[in-house]
Amino acid sequence: MNLIFDIGNTATKIALFDGHKKELSLRTKQYSWDELKKIFSPYIIERAIVSSVRYTPEFIIDLATLDIPYVHTLSYNSKLPFRIQYETPETLGTDRIAAIAGACCLFPGQKILIIDAGSAITYDFISGKTFQGGNISPGISMRFKALNKFTHSLPLGSTTEKFNFPGRNTLEAITAGVINGVIYEINEYIRTFEEKHKGINLVLTGGDAGYLKTRITHKVNYMPDIVIEGLNYILEHNV
Repeated sequence: MNLIFDIGNTATKIALFDGHKKELSLRTKQYSWDELKKIFSPYIIERAIVSSVRYTPEFIIDLATLDIPYVHTLSYNSKLPFRIQYETPETLGTDRIAAIAGACCLFPGQKILIIDAGSAITYDFISGKTFQGGNISPGISMRFKALNKFTHSLPLGSTTEKFNFPGRNTLEAITAGVINGVIYEINEYIRTFEEKHKGINLVLTGGDAGYLKTRITHKVNYMPDIVIEGLNYILEHNV
């Protein structure tokens, strides 16, 4: 069995794979090691991979107590199933690396645009087996928090707020501005890439992807697990 840890900016995803088949997955902000051991106890874990875009939680350090024969910490120096054409590969987040690997596995040799709508929104372009580069912009929650933090009187909005367009009060105006701004941004990225790269595959993932998938106007492949699938692919690739 393969044990997968995807430590993001706001939460950690944990998964177990038997080869390429996902057996278990969960999402948490914090687990005690005792709780994790109870979850994993029915399984024989032979390999593990850890991807982190922030500090490594203490329970990850305790992995050694499980007597896992092979534990891999993902970095740009890992053996990857694609080439990186990026001037600063050392700054490339491991979550982006994993998503690219997952996309390369699912769409081998093709052109792909991965839109990862999380704390930040990343746009990563792959052609063949080469990562060509990408863009990063603030995510939905980050935009709401920025308007609230860097002004004196604007309230904190969220995706739970209902709104008219255009907004009829300040909270509606903020909600409509942030949500529609993100939707317009994503739609225009897709339109531009589809215009330049006919037949491109579009992948939407990330914490806000479920909220956005029915709101953008283009047909996309909604793949919430592409990062953990990519991590499993990289783990198999390195063993």
